[in-house]
Amino acid sequence: MKKFLGLLIVGMLFCMSSYSQIIEPVKWKVSMQGEGNEKEIVFHAYIEDGWHLYATDIPSGGPIPTSFSFDEISNVSLKGNVTPSKHPHEEYSALFDMKLGWYNSTIDFKQTIFIENPDSFKITGYITYQACNDVTCLPPTKHEFSFGESKTPTTTAPVMTPVNLNTNSSSNLTSQKGWQPVVEELRAMSTEKLLQESSLWFIFISGFIGGLLALLTPCVWPMIPLTVSFFLKKQQSRHKAIGEAILYGLSIIIIYVGLGLLITLLFGASALNDLATNALFNILFFALLVLFAVSFFGAFDITLPASWSNKLDRKADTATGIIAIFFMAFTLVLVSFSCTGPIIGTLLVEAASWGGTLAPAVGMGGFAIALAIPFALFAMFPSLMKQLPKSGGWLNTVKVILGFLELALSLKFLSVADLAYGWHILDRETFLVFWIVIFALLGFYLLGKLNFSHDSPIKHVSVPRLFLAIISLSFSLYMIPGLWGAPLKAISAFAPPLYTQDFNLYNKEVHAAFNDYNEGLAYARQEKKPILIDFSGYGCVNCRKMEASVWTDPVVKQILENKYVLITLMVDDKEKLKKPITVTENGKSVKLTTVGEKWSFLQRHKFGANAQPYYVIINSDGEPLAAPYGYNESVPKFIDFLQKGLKAFNK
Repeated sequence: MKKFLGLLIVGMLFCMSSYSQIIEPVKWKVSMQGEGNEKEIVFHAYIEDGWHLYATDIPSGGPIPTSFSFDEISNVSLKGNVTPSKHPHEEYSALFDMKLGWYNSTIDFKQTIFIENPDSFKITGYITYQACNDVTCLPPTKHEFSFGESKTPTTTAPVMTPVNLNTNSSSNLTSQKGWQPVVEELRAMSTEKLLQESSLWFIFISGFIGGLLALLTPCVWPMIPLTVSFFLKKQQSRHKAIGEAILYGLSIIIIYVGLGLLITLLFGASALNDLATNALFNILFFALLVLFAVSFFGAFDITLPASWSNKLDRKADTATGIIAIFFMAFTLVLVSFSCTGPIIGTLLVEAASWGGTLAPAVGMGGFAIALAIPFALFAMFPSLMKQLPKSGGWLNTVKVILGFLELALSLKFLSVADLAYGWHILDRETFLVFWIVIFALLGFYLLGKLNFSHDSPIKHVSVPRLFLAIISLSFSLYMIPGLWGAPLKAISAFAPPLYTQDFNLYNKEVHAAFNDYNEGLAYARQEKKPILIDFSGYGCVNCRKMEASVWTDPVVKQILENKYVLITLMVDDKEKLKKPITVTENGKSVKLTTVGEKWSFLQRHKFGANAQPYYVIINSDGEPLAAPYGYNESVPKFIDFLQKGLKAFNK
C-alpha cells in the first residue's frame, strides 16, 4: 500500500511488527439437514471482520481455493458437487495482484447426498481453505467432519491452535530433536518485541501534515490574520476574544471530524475499504486526482456554490454566542474548499484503504487540528501575526507543487487498475518514467524554468525554492536506476511489482541455504552457527516485500549469508510427502500429506504462530535466542533483531 503524504516524506516507511500468535479468523459448523433419504450437508463458515475466505474457483498463482474432500463414503452417494449459497465478491486483490473471488462475514456451502441405508452409513472428509486479509495470508488449513455410525459432525475450531501432541504418533515427528515447543520461552521474550504501530496514528499524522499544507494555500493563509483580528477587535475583553477564537478552532475540528464520521456512516467501513481496492473505483480515483492536479495548476477552481457560503455568512451575522462562531467556522470550510477539497479527497481515499470505522474521522481530525491551531495560537499571541509572511505569489507556488504531487499519486491508482485488468500499459518501467518526468518538471518549475499563466514573475530563486528543487531533481535522478531493475526501496509501496518490468539486471537477492528444517539443524550444529527460520509462502506478498526491501540491504545480506544458517520453509508447498505423517492435534488425529502442511504444523506446534512472514532465531538444539520478528520493512530494526540473536548465541 501507498499512503498520501509519503510523496512529501520519501523514505519514511510505515511498518508493522508484532509477536505473532495463532490466528483463527474462520470457524466452521457442519450439519446435515433434510427429511428422508435425500439430505444436504451444510458447511457454514463464520468469517471474522477484515478477513476473506476464498472461493472454490481461484486462478493459478493465487491463494488456496476452498475445497471439499470426502475420504470415506459407505452406503451414501453424492449428488452433484458442493455449491455455495451465493456468488463470491469479485475484485482486484492488491495482495496477489489479480482479480479474485472471496466471501466475507458468512457463507454456506451445500452438498446433496442420498443415504442408501439410514441405519448403517458413514461419510467423512475435510475442508481445505485459506484465509487472508489485506496484509497477510494464513497457511492452508484443514477442517475435518464426519457423519454416521453414531458420530456427530465436528464443529470445533480449525486445526490451528497450539495443543498437546501425541509424541508416540506413527511418525514420532514431535519427539525429534528441535521439534519441542518453545511457545512459553517466546512469550517470556515478548518484552523485547518490536512495538506494533497503529495505522490510525499514521492516518492521523498524514491528516495533520495535509492540514499544514492546506494552511499554505491561497484560500486559507489570508484568512488567518483576518479572522484573528476580527475576534480581537470584536470584544472589549481580550480574554473573551481569545476564548471565542479557541472555540472557533474547536468548531473547525468538529466540522471536519463530523464529515469523516458521516462518510463512514453513509458507506460503512468495509464498503470504503472495498472501494479503495476496487479496480473501477481506482480508475475513478485516478481521474479525480488528475482533475485536482489540473485545478491546482490553475486551469480552473473547484468551488462550492457561492450561495452556500453567503447563506452561512448571514447566519453567522444574525446568530449569537457559540452558534455564531460555529457558522463562521463553517463559512471558512466552504470558502477554502477550492484549496482544501483535493487534499481532503485524497486523504479520505487513503484512509479508506486502511479500513476500519474510525480511519476517515481520525484522518480528518488530524487535518482539522493542523488547520485550527494557527487561529487559536495567533489569538493568544497577536503580536506573532506581524511575523507572518504576506500573501503573494508564493501561495500560488504551493498550489502548483501540490498539483505535481497529486498527479504523481494518481498514477498509483491507475497502476492498481492496470494490474487488475492486465492491460500492461503501466508496467514498472513506464510508471517510473512518468514519475521521473513529473518530479524533474517540478524541479524545473521551482527553479523558474517552467511557468504557468497565473504565476508571478520570478526575479531570483529564493533559498527555500532552491532546496526544494534540489530535493525534487535528486529524487528524479534516484529513480533512474530503477529502469534497469534497481529495487528503489523508498518507493516500493508506490511502484508496480518488479516482476512487471521487462528489463531487469538486478541479481542481489538473498537465497536460503536450506528448505528443510532438519537438514538445516544438522548443518548449523556442524558449523556452530545460529539459525534464522523464515516461515514463508509462495502466495505471501509481504514475504516478497521483506526479501526485496530488507534482505537485499548490504549489511543484512552479509549477516544472513555469513553469520546465520538461513532456512526458508514454505507453508503452502503442495509437494507430496514420501509418506504421510500422523500427529495428534486439538485432541484428534491429523494427517500431514504435503511439505507445506509439515512446516505449517512446525510453526504452530513449536512456535505457537501461523502468520507469515514469521522470522525466529534459534540455536541448533531448537532453543529460541530472540523474540520473533514479523512484517516490518525497517532495515535498522531487522539488523537489531539479527544482532540480538548473535549476541545471545555468542553467550
